[in-house]
Amino acid sequence: MSRTGPGKTGQGGTGGSAGAAAAFTPLKRAEMAARAARDVPEGWYVNLGIGIPTLMANYVPAEREVVFHSENGILGMGPEPPPERIDRWLVNAGKQYVTLKPGGAYFHHADSFAMIRGGHLDLCVLGAFQVAETGDIANWATSDADAAPAVGGAMDLCVGARNLWVVMEHTTKSGESRLVRKCSYPLTALGCVKRIYTNLAVLEVTPDGFLVTEMIPGLSFEDLQARTEAPLRRA
Repeated sequence: MSRTGPGKTGQGGTGGSAGAAAAFTPLKRAEMAARAARDVPEGWYVNLGIGIPTLMANYVPAEREVVFHSENGILGMGPEPPPERIDRWLVNAGKQYVTLKPGGAYFHHADSFAMIRGGHLDLCVLGAFQVAETGDIANWATSDADAAPAVGGAMDLCVGARNLWVVMEHTTKSGESRLVRKCSYPLTALGCVKRIYTNLAVLEVTPDGFLVTEMIPGLSFEDLQARTEAPLRRA
């Protein structure tokens, strides 16, 4: 990624500004996870939410000690195992097969949430439907019309973790911005998101709104703003 007014988002792999626009390739899911994983500090205790965040366990550098927590009762969670090493009793909160690092532990679900609510996690990384410029997050999964909403532990994680990052696509499949002035989905928590990693950029949530710190190669600031409802500022 390169360092670095509101409107409806555009589509495709080129910018939407007038005149010739540079081509760019949005990051894939694994690349987004790898980018976020690079920023996790040594020694942090980290919870990974369902979706793209769970992939981060595969990309933290081997020489860096990061202790991953899963709310179903794991501390010291390792990366996804190869097929021949799958333990069908060992899954994360998203029901994906994982490994356990040396010194890792299993424990009761209630103990896991005591860790979350007690403020013992340095970081939680979640997916989201929307993040507002004030740091509000909406990530409830409503699933099918006849199914109960899948809230999970996100509310506890948002207020219990010392830092909250979001990893998500910058726009919906129909091109609507996920970075908004105000969330239109039901809120999970207020004012808690500190950093966002999308397939187009890395942004900090500040008292003055979204601050763009990185963009993918070939994407201009004007192109990024055209795909973002909320106003952006340059770093």
